[in-house]
Amino acid sequence: MAKDSEDTPRKKGKGSQIVVWALMAMLVVGLGGFGVTNFGGGLTSIGRVGDREIDTNTYARALQQELAALTAQFGQNVSFAQAQSLGVDRQVLQSIVAQTALDNEADRVRLSVGDAVIAQRITETPAFQGTSGQFDRESYRFVLGRNNLTENAFEAGLRADVARQLLTGAVAGGFVAPAPLTDTLYNWVSERRGFSLLQLTGDDLTAPLATPDDAALQAFYDANIAAFTAPEAKRIRYAALLPDEIAADEPVDEDTLRRMYDTRIAEFVQPERRLVERLIYPSAEAATDAKARLDAGEAFETLVAERGLDLEDIDLGDVSRAELGDAGDGVFALDAPGVVGPFDSDLGPALFRMNAILSAQEISFEDARSDLAIEMQTDAARRNIADRVETIDDMLAGGSSLEEVAQEQGMTIDTVDYVAAETAPEGIAAYPNFRTAANALAAGDFPEAVLLADGGVVAMEFVELVPAAPIPFDAARDDVLAAYTADATAKALADRAIAVKAEVEGGASLGAFGIVQRTANISREGFVEGAPPELLAAVFAMAPGDVRVIEGPGFTGVVRLDEVMPAPQDSEDATALKAAIAAQVEQALSQDALQLFSNALTDEAGIFLDQNAINAVNAQFN
Repeated sequence: MAKDSEDTPRKKGKGSQIVVWALMAMLVVGLGGFGVTNFGGGLTSIGRVGDREIDTNTYARALQQELAALTAQFGQNVSFAQAQSLGVDRQVLQSIVAQTALDNEADRVRLSVGDAVIAQRITETPAFQGTSGQFDRESYRFVLGRNNLTENAFEAGLRADVARQLLTGAVAGGFVAPAPLTDTLYNWVSERRGFSLLQLTGDDLTAPLATPDDAALQAFYDANIAAFTAPEAKRIRYAALLPDEIAADEPVDEDTLRRMYDTRIAEFVQPERRLVERLIYPSAEAATDAKARLDAGEAFETLVAERGLDLEDIDLGDVSRAELGDAGDGVFALDAPGVVGPFDSDLGPALFRMNAILSAQEISFEDARSDLAIEMQTDAARRNIADRVETIDDMLAGGSSLEEVAQEQGMTIDTVDYVAAETAPEGIAAYPNFRTAANALAAGDFPEAVLLADGGVVAMEFVELVPAAPIPFDAARDDVLAAYTADATAKALADRAIAVKAEVEGGASLGAFGIVQRTANISREGFVEGAPPELLAAVFAMAPGDVRVIEGPGFTGVVRLDEVMPAPQDSEDATALKAAIAAQVEQALSQDALQLFSNALTDEAGIFLDQNAINAVNAQFN
């Protein structure tokens, strides 16, 4: 490939010109980071690939641009140390090495562009144009000067960038997604399946579970001691003042309550509403044809699936007549669930399915008063606490103990064994700000006021570290009994499911064993409420008529695959999705080819990196 580039100059196509323009724009935007770091001591290179030096400022500029991108992504300043912990510096270095390898290869095959091309790129760049819209040499010099660049250095860099783009275009361009691969991926993504599911519960057992005695529970406790071991915890003493604790003591003003009610009347007086789904079509003809299929007995869910959607994608929730626009009268004319349309919507012609009628609602002031009063008192309590925070902080800073602060400010003193990894904390530990402060709390720290999300305030101090230890059997007995029962029930249900599966495979009806949930049409990315992920994985690995037992945490069921619906092939949506898949495949092939080519060039040319120089650049960002 390199030899071809050397012997036969390639012609630039329109696509290459577009890419070069994009490259030029990025180069000018990136000037803000070029040359801003003064490394001194003649440090101009951090290494080389083959005969090509890796310029110090190129590496520094790339680091600066990545830091800026991370800052924009996270919405806050990202330090270089944080970026290093994410491996950003190594990623940037790897990218610069690959780029330099391509530059080295372009030099080797004498791939370059002429002065006329560079001149055209420069004169047509908006950043270098004056008020007349034409190239202005003074603007050109000013922009370069502001970025510590000479004309020669900038033009040499631009020439190298364009040459590198020509080289990568020759390697990564022209890939076409193989039709069999595109079709396979499309069929895999778009296939739908229908299945029947019988979920078994304790009521489906043919005999009740035996009640365990203490010996059985003790044996279960001993065998599963890890489940009954309290984790290591921080014992924390805290003083807290929460709005709910003092809200009842706050006064209530009737006139203010009445104004609150009148201001928010829309919350208490609502017109009749409907639960509605909207299925949009690209044209009125397509929507009319779909409605005809519905009238002939086609399932609405089938039409939704054909559009590549799930029911949640088309759910409008509860809406009023006015919110439905042109469809309002038609939808509200229904006195039972049904489908109407097509009607025009802001996104195109659509069918509307009405699922339920929500009656008009009117809550009088008298009925709403108690809730409004609680809201008023809670808000007053928050303001009351806010007024005390500074005093609490001052007392703590002045050396007052938690007990003294609590007594004077009406706070509650308590102790909690705090576990950082607890998944469902309760009480004071459920507040995120408390958990953040508790995670950072260490022995010897002075207490300080911490504001909580509901307007409360808490101050805390470290007492001791409580080591992990088994919970005594007597104290854990209720939990042991619950775990034993759950384990025994799961085993019994698994045995029952196996028996049901055998009978269904022998010809029995799945519905004879309980209530069956039927799902007519679902994709691989679908969701079945209450079922484990293993369910859909199994459904899409089964053949029609197959029966399987599905087990998961708190779930045991028997599933039968009823139908496999191949991906539609001739619709507009199918064509669009195949095109999107083909584009992704071509991009992946292009990226892989370029990566392999860069790796090969690097291996062939050889790499030398000066770690001291790299460290010197990195140090400028700390």
